[in-house]
Amino acid sequence: MFALAAFFAASIWMSCSTPGGAQQPGGRGSGGAFGPEPIVLDDHTGFESIFDGKTLKGWDGDPNFWRAENNAIVGETTGDRPLKMNTFMIWRGGQPGDFELKVEFRMNSTNSGIQYRSVELPDVGKWVMKGYQYDMDANNQYTGQLYEERGRGFLAMRGQSTYIQENKKPRVVSSLGEADQLKEFIKPNDWNQVHVIARGNILIHILNGHMMSVAIDDDNAKRSMGGLIGLQLHMGAPMKVEFRNFWLKKL
Repeated sequence: MFALAAFFAASIWMSCSTPGGAQQPGGRGSGGAFGPEPIVLDDHTGFESIFDGKTLKGWDGDPNFWRAENNAIVGETTGDRPLKMNTFMIWRGGQPGDFELKVEFRMNSTNSGIQYRSVELPDVGKWVMKGYQYDMDANNQYTGQLYEERGRGFLAMRGQSTYIQENKKPRVVSSLGEADQLKEFIKPNDWNQVHVIARGNILIHILNGHMMSVAIDDDNAKRSMGGLIGLQLHMGAPMKVEFRNFWLKKL
């Protein structure tokens, strides 16, 4: 199973990692009749929109910090409205297991993330989540990595393909590129497209058409095979994060 999963992840990386998300012209791997089709970031075939662009219908979060504005879900804290703990905007439309998710984000400070296969922790606080997270931050130190909120922590840093065994720390099994090299594909203070693929025990993080991190989670006791989708607003310095163009495909 591990060998097949690694081959699957490597195959996706090979089709996604060329500069600018395009195939090289001519020869092998050029797309068309002799190889995979070039990446089209706005291809939503088989996807459904899960945000109407105008209201928070189907979403649930603290109205003191979240709003719908300019076709985006906006989370914002200020000096006089700080957070005591991370809070989340939760999608109430289901708890997908195997899926693809495409979302665009823009942020100006601190840290944020997109939760998936996650659960709520009402004993900790309302709108608090635990689970897999597509991590992102304003300095782009962590953007693209796989983090487990209130769980096992860092599961795959940017540029890493990892394998997680039962009750063991994640182990790097291959490189997707240097973290600083992959950072060049991130657009600071601008819109970036997140693409999450969760299929079985394989978790893949793509940003603007480029592979950022991959994890194969074989920790049966601690992994999650389905759960909630959510958006994180982080405690700390005042910040604003925006999310738009939500597209979900159940596999």
